[in-house]
Amino acid sequence: MTQGYLQRKASWQVLLKVSSGRYSDHALGEVLSNYKFNSLDIAFITELSFGCIRYRKYLDLWIDHTSKLTHKKQPPKLRWLLHIGFYQLLKMSKIPYSASISTTVETAKKSDLKSLSGVVNAILRNAINKIETKNYPNIPNNDIDRISYLYSLPEWLVREMINWVGINDAEIIAKSFNKNPSIDLRINTLKTNLKDAIKEFQNLNFVIKEIKNLNNGVELKSKARSIKNLPGFLEGKWVIQDRSSQSIAPLLNPKRGDKILDLCSAPGTKTTHLAELINDNGEIWAIDRSKIRLDLLKDNLRRLQIKCVKTFLADSNELSKLKPNFFNYFDKVLLDAPCSGIGTLSRNPDARWTLTDKKIDELVELQNKLLETSKFFLKRNGLLIYSTCTICPRENNLLINSFLSKNKDMYLISERQILPGFKENGDGFYAAVIANKNN
Repeated sequence: MTQGYLQRKASWQVLLKVSSGRYSDHALGEVLSNYKFNSLDIAFITELSFGCIRYRKYLDLWIDHTSKLTHKKQPPKLRWLLHIGFYQLLKMSKIPYSASISTTVETAKKSDLKSLSGVVNAILRNAINKIETKNYPNIPNNDIDRISYLYSLPEWLVREMINWVGINDAEIIAKSFNKNPSIDLRINTLKTNLKDAIKEFQNLNFVIKEIKNLNNGVELKSKARSIKNLPGFLEGKWVIQDRSSQSIAPLLNPKRGDKILDLCSAPGTKTTHLAELINDNGEIWAIDRSKIRLDLLKDNLRRLQIKCVKTFLADSNELSKLKPNFFNYFDKVLLDAPCSGIGTLSRNPDARWTLTDKKIDELVELQNKLLETSKFFLKRNGLLIYSTCTICPRENNLLINSFLSKNKDMYLISERQILPGFKENGDGFYAAVIANKNN
């Protein structure tokens, strides 16, 4: 078996798992566990499979342009395999056309699509002919359809984004959703410092760059086979955390001795950041309803050797019943609310195909409930942060405006919307800092 074939086979397996409902990162991990690929193989498979997921709509357009059967009439397994071939032809310029076709056809021949291998070959060769003669699929000129097809996003989402930020910024954001996200690390100041951490990476020939406007954030430019094998991981010297996410915890102005409640906390990147900012000296309660995610948080606490965090398995909306002693107990509360995750579509390429406007409505209802619940845990003059990783106003500023109109004892100190795709920005994030009045 050729390595090229194994790479395409693995990528195809990822697509099949995602099409059956698996999250893209989980699907990738499950598939890779069945092979012994090197770091270059893994990078290739990740780019190919995630690229196919991101560009699903655009690749379907090319199927319709080159095949007698539209993508809707294609057998699903054939459709995903054709995506493997088309993505290489259209988006991976370093791969010769001949290699793109031969490896994809080989994948078909060594599967239950053997009888359709000739069809795969014919469609992909037709695609090459159309590419070389510049016979491209027709894309409507209106902004919604153009952005939707070029950047492979659902029409409803493009329409909403244009309403939120305007056509120019919407296109910048749409483009960013199809780029590989950066690998950002937050240095654990309880174990080391920024200068020493950077030096440790550089001594092993890793390319690493300090992130502007963050006290202890760095971007890892070098590709790695396994995060766990990177210098300092086992010793708890750093945490993987997007740069936008790293900006949230400092907004609470955490200080030594603070009592802090972290709702919907797992897997705990912001929890551990808060602990570092108070120098592991205070009382932090981390609440989450998912045992699996809470166990990940506990693992992080052990690795980072953080002692001030107490975990509690519970639905945050039920916390007042389970912990009545928490009423008016905390100096500060962080509510990192469940959200649509629109700001993180570059990291979660499959999410664009499962998200709906109805789901956002359901999330807004949940967010409102969580926000109303969280205020009861604050002391007088306490601080509350509401944060999300979305750019949808209904989940962000509009929700906060509604909350404040109903809660006259609360007031807004500041709010910030980070849009993905702009210089030095990471994922899309929103944060509102709210205080209760001294009365």
